Formats: sequence, structure tokens, C-alpha cells
Amino acid sequence: MHPYMNRREFIRVSALAATTLFVSTSLGGCSGSDYIDVAFAHGVASGDPLKDKVIIWTRATPLVDLAEDELFDIDYEIATDESFEHIIRSGTVKTSKERDYTVKIDVQKLDAGSVYYYRFSAKNTKSIIGRMKTLPEGSVSQVKLAVFSCANYPNGYFNAYMEASKIDDLDATIHLGDYIYEYGMFEKDGVTPAYATQNAQAIGRVLPSDNDKECIALEDYRRRYALYHTDAGSKAIHAVCPMIVVWDDHEIANDAYTDGAANHQPEEGSWDDRVAAALQAYFEWLPIRPTENKKEIYRSFDFGDLVSLHMLETRLGARTKQLSYAKYFAANGNFDATLFVADVTSDQQVLLGETQLQWLQGQLQNSTATWQVLGQQIIMAKIHLPAELLAPIGRLEYAQTQAEYDALIAQINTLLGELVRLKRKKLQGATLTAQEELRLETKLPYNLDAWDGYAYEREVILGTAKALGKNLVVLSGDTHNGWKNNLVDQGGNQVGVEFATASVSSPGFEDYVGLDTPEKAMNFEGALQLLVDDLEYLNSSNRGFMCVTFTPNSVTSKWIYMQNTDTSAYTVNEGRTKEIHINI
Repeated sequence: MHPYMNRREFIRVSALAATTLFVSTSLGGCSGSDYIDVAFAHGVASGDPLKDKVIIWTRATPLVDLAEDELFDIDYEIATDESFEHIIRSGTVKTSKERDYTVKIDVQKLDAGSVYYYRFSAKNTKSIIGRMKTLPEGSVSQVKLAVFSCANYPNGYFNAYMEASKIDDLDATIHLGDYIYEYGMFEKDGVTPAYATQNAQAIGRVLPSDNDKECIALEDYRRRYALYHTDAGSKAIHAVCPMIVVWDDHEIANDAYTDGAANHQPEEGSWDDRVAAALQAYFEWLPIRPTENKKEIYRSFDFGDLVSLHMLETRLGARTKQLSYAKYFAANGNFDATLFVADVTSDQQVLLGETQLQWLQGQLQNSTATWQVLGQQIIMAKIHLPAELLAPIGRLEYAQTQAEYDALIAQINTLLGELVRLKRKKLQGATLTAQEELRLETKLPYNLDAWDGYAYEREVILGTAKALGKNLVVLSGDTHNGWKNNLVDQGGNQVGVEFATASVSSPGFEDYVGLDTPEKAMNFEGALQLLVDDLEYLNSSNRGFMCVTFTPNSVTSKWIYMQNTDTSAYTVNEGRTKEIHINI
């Protein structure tokens, strides 16, 4: 038994995983006659592609009243052409309320590097047609991936998905987490608007009355996934190619770790029960291949000899609780830097845990692909800011009035201006006073929920990649902003690069630090690029996605941003498109 799972939970999720997947290997399947009227209102999806198999998914919404345990039939077809003249697989499967009327089939014995089409039907109703693609084998000249993170329904339309669905040569898409958000429309006081809900009414994205509270129980999470799958962009991106997914925290609760979350309180019941409910809905609603232990979703995908993609789990399997700066300030206001450094670099402060870390090291060692790519949730690079900036930035979240918020923003802008002037003076060769040098050099990690709060395992990963001579690329989400960072080990050696995607619709720095004009956003980005040593590119104010293309000699990341997310009619913000090309 996995050391981080109790027996009751293990039995519950293992039994469920065994009952939610059908395997299809040949033409024809079990014949059935229990058909009812259904709607395929949530589209279709494919995922977890391998060289010989792909998961396909749909949800068949009953249009008639059913008993809780009543099963009914759904047909599926797989073809080599979009007109379905050459059908290579077909069959009938059953679904019921037990799996929230979802259908998931592992279509096997397929040809490598091949495109297939699939659809579902029941009675006289057919689903839309989905397109899927198996992974290539052997020599590969290009791999193109669209990368997403952080889709927040009340804060905007999923236009990034829609735009990505128009790219005609994608091999797969990657979702790095926060596929849904667990929040309701209001905070627990029932009065204060919950995170990113302030504009929901104006843009027509209010959570429905049967799902407008925080997700805690299984039915809450199921309804939230159902809602997200009604977005036109969501249906479009799932239909064009397989998606490879991993969760972050909001699929369960904000700032989740092994034993709890910042957004889980005792009065909300058992944490284990909440996790089991959230993961059951996750595996029901997303095209991910079930695992015996649902928390162990780390897995690899090999795109021939070109790319090995290793998807990591950094929330539920082993993560220790996030450190808090409050712990390190004495009553006199002095910061205990010695204790903080000891804790943040301790081998007991972990994200992956020993089992997953050893698995990753083995994957890196055994793979001969040109590019080793980590698909994971949170920023891996060192985002260390001058320490005096952290206090006002941290207090923004707790500002009680607009005046207090405005005062903090003014303080941050003043400090940024002073620090940027000092850094420019230094770069120009001017001599700084000892106090000025101290202001620039006294730095602390910006986000202890990211890899900066778990430095030991980061060094192990970077050390492994360096020792093996691997070309390391890390794909990250979580922050809602676009980044390009250098991955530098504690010895100052650059080991790899990190590309981080902006959010699909969650607010970014523009919301947190008051960047209400393009000029303010660009000034803020320039200041951070100057002050953060390993940061080379930042977009702080636009929503979108990344398109990352690998060839045998290079990797190119292209950040594509939406001009708007407040309506499903959108344009691309061409002026903010950014492309970074790196040669081996």
C-alpha cells in the first residue's frame, strides 16, 4: 500500500478505477439493446495517447428519468477517415449514474503516429466527431504541443482553447492543472464575492444555482466539470487531438498538500473524503487512463526519438505543507534567515517524495530522446525578489478597503522604482553604498507554494539532468502569467529552460498588483526582469496559452494571448505574441 494512502481510501479509489474503463481492441463489441434518449451536450475527448492506444471519452446525458443504478447502452465507432467509410473499431458500452453517465474507452491495437476519428451514438443521436492521434515511434522531425493552465469559468470564456483548436498540426495538448476551480460565487460569509467572480454576472458566467457553492462533495465536483465542458472552447479543443492532463490544486482545494489545503477547514468534513470525491470526478470527466492508486498519476509519453514528456504530480502524493514566512519573524520583527534557509532546503520539505523522485530519475536516465520535458504545475525557477518587496505584496490579499489596497500599490511602485534605479546604476558600473547593495542582494523566494519552497528536490532534479547531459525543458502553469526562465542550479550552472503558460481565463498580476493599463504592465514586467536574475521574459497581464515546438536541433515556445475573455467573440492580441527560439 502506498505510504500516503490509508486503507479505506485505497479500497475506495482502486475499486472505482477498475470499473470506469472499457477496453476496445477489435471490430465489434458487446451487443446491447438498452438504449434511451440522450444528449451528448459535453462534447467528446481523447487523451493519454501512446503509440498503440488512446483513451476516448464522452458524457451521455439521459433525457428520461432513470433509477439510480440503471444502466444503458452507448455505441462508439473508430475510423481512419472523417466520413467513417473505413471503420476499424465499433462496439457498445454501458454507463450509469455510478460514473455520472460518462463513458471512457481505451482504444488499443492502433498504428503509431496515425490519425483516427471517433464518435458516439445512442438511438438516433450522434455525438460530434473527435480526432485523435497516436504517438509516433522511431525518427521524428517535429513535435508540436499546445499548453494550458488555469481555466476559471466565472472570470471569462475559454477563448484560448478555441484559438488553439485552430492549429492544424498539433500532436497533443497538455493541461497543467486548475482545469476547474472549486470556489463558489461567494466566500464562506455568503456576502463577499469569491475569487474571480466579480465580473461573472456582467459577462454571463454566473455559476448555476445548483452548483454555486464551494465544491466539497462528489456531486459538487461533477456538476462543476459538467459546467466547464459546456464552454464552446472546451468542446473544440478536446475534439481536435488528445489531451494529456495533470491536476494542480483547484481540482481539489486551493494550496492543497498531502494532508490538507489552505481552502479546507475542519467543518467541511474529512480531507480524505473530499480528495476521494474530487479525484473520482476528475477521472470520470477527463480522458486520463485510470491508475490503481489515483494519486499516482505521474507518467511518461514518448514521441519517438525526439521528446520524452514526464508528467509530474506535486500536490497529493507526498507534498509537505507549504512554509509560511510568518513563522520566521520574531516578536521584535527580526527575520530568522538561518532557520528559514535550513527549512526551505531541508530534504524533508518535499513535493514529489522519494518514490516519484526515483521514478523520474530513472526515466531521465533511460530515455534516449533528444528532449527531456517535464510537464508540471508550478514555477520551478528561482523567483527571488528583494526582500523589502514581499511584505507589501503579501499584504495586498488582506487589504480591507480600497484605500488600504491603493496605499500598498503605491508602496510597491515606489520600492520597485527605487530598486530598479539601483540595479541600473550597478549594471552601468556605478559604485553603490553598502546599504544600497544590501537592498539589492537581500532576496527571498516570492512564492513558497512553488518549487522555491521545496529547494532540495529541485536541486536533485537539476543535478540529475546535468549529470546525464540531458536537454531539459520544464513546462509550468499555476501563476496565470507567461514566463521564460533559466533553470540554474545552486552552483550557478544553467541546466535547462522553463516555459510557463498564461492562464486560460484566471486573473494574473494585472489583478493582484493593479496593472490597469498596458504601460503599467510593461513597466512591471521590465522591473521584474531586471531584478530577478533567472527571469528572461514575463507577460503579466494577458490570458492565453503556449504552443511549444520541438525539432532535433531546437525548441520554440510561442505565447499566444487573447485580446479579451469577457465574450466568446474574441480576437488574438497580436501585439503581445511572443516567440522564443532556443538551439541545442
